[in-house]
Amino acid sequence: MVERMQNHRFQDTFPRSSSSHFLWERMHGFFFALITCTVCASAFKLQQGKSTENCPDHTMFFQYYHELHGEPVVLKCPSPRYKHVDFSALTHNITWYKNDSKTMILGRDEDPRIWAKGDALWFLPARQEDSGVYICTRRNSSYCAEVSIHLTVVQKAAARDIAYLQVLFTFTSGKLVCPNLWEFTTNRTNTELQWYKDALLLEDDSEKFVFLKESSSLFFTSVLPTDSGYYTCKMAFPYEGVTYEITRTIKLQTLEQEKRITPIIVYPTQKTTSAALGSKMTIPCKVFAGPNSNIYTDVEWLANDTTIDVVYKQNRVMEGERQEITENGENFIEVPLIFKSVEEVDFYTDFKCLAQNRYGSQVLPTRVKQEAVGLPWYIATIPVALACVILVGICIHKCWKQRADKGYTIAKV
Repeated sequence: MVERMQNHRFQDTFPRSSSSHFLWERMHGFFFALITCTVCASAFKLQQGKSTENCPDHTMFFQYYHELHGEPVVLKCPSPRYKHVDFSALTHNITWYKNDSKTMILGRDEDPRIWAKGDALWFLPARQEDSGVYICTRRNSSYCAEVSIHLTVVQKAAARDIAYLQVLFTFTSGKLVCPNLWEFTTNRTNTELQWYKDALLLEDDSEKFVFLKESSSLFFTSVLPTDSGYYTCKMAFPYEGVTYEITRTIKLQTLEQEKRITPIIVYPTQKTTSAALGSKMTIPCKVFAGPNSNIYTDVEWLANDTTIDVVYKQNRVMEGERQEITENGENFIEVPLIFKSVEEVDFYTDFKCLAQNRYGSQVLPTRVKQEAVGLPWYIATIPVALACVILVGICIHKCWKQRADKGYTIAKV
């Protein structure tokens, strides 16, 4: 009864005529359609919203892999250690995603070619279309760390483009190391390698080379200047009845004993790095210091050709701790550039990694660009709501015209 009275009072505010009653019905339908469009627009907003699966507090760390098409590849989720966080403790829960997909990469039961197992992501084998950015997330009850791993898969004809640089001094003994075989040699009894120089198989009966069983190294009895060039190591990798081939190409650079090597910046290799406003980010600068002691090599970051601590006095952007690393008998230095929170001014700042010693220097510039994001929901929904209003207006106009054609007139209110 109350509901009927309320409806009656509301309708009494309009003149009682058939045409005005018709107008009220159409306006009522218009408001209902507008509300429906608003709900529709809200649903659109939710669909466009950024996934909440990301770490609420995360640090980005970049690592790069260059691999060959058709060969097995294992990406490892690293445990970088910098002054503000020890990532190595975050091993309780590790998940993997490809950057352009929200689908978690699961175990081998789900996909026999690409699958995750602990801190490793396996490709058996990798294909060119697998190239992209993979995100591994380490989290525990108090912190979350995301690691961006850039994978580039190339055809075997381009193997020299992704060769590993190694340096030997002339007229001394030395060795080349076939790199990144650990995941494929663990718990195996047969890890015999074949070595090639410029596509020619090296014979193990030569006095120049020493081949040791179960070793991933090629030993030189005496290195000559003519030994420089490209070397390839190959290893068979049997896995569950299928035998894969693993290939590594090494660019050997020979130096005279009295000469010393200038530092070489290994990465960042990209000219720009994408970041979202307000996000945390780490860009490491990794420098090859050669087989000599690396204490004489200095590595630092510059912003607009000025030291970081001068430009960013509040330490919002700062250098992390210097790390000295030995890989395959070679010395590397790594100094990270740490963004506590990316701000717009960073997109207009020229960052450079500078590596120098007494023999020379190298500078590698890089820029931070804003990550592409969708429009805010209140802007993105305007076209949807506007389209709804136009459609409803057209409908009302047609209905009025039909009534007018039948001889009805619209009373003036």
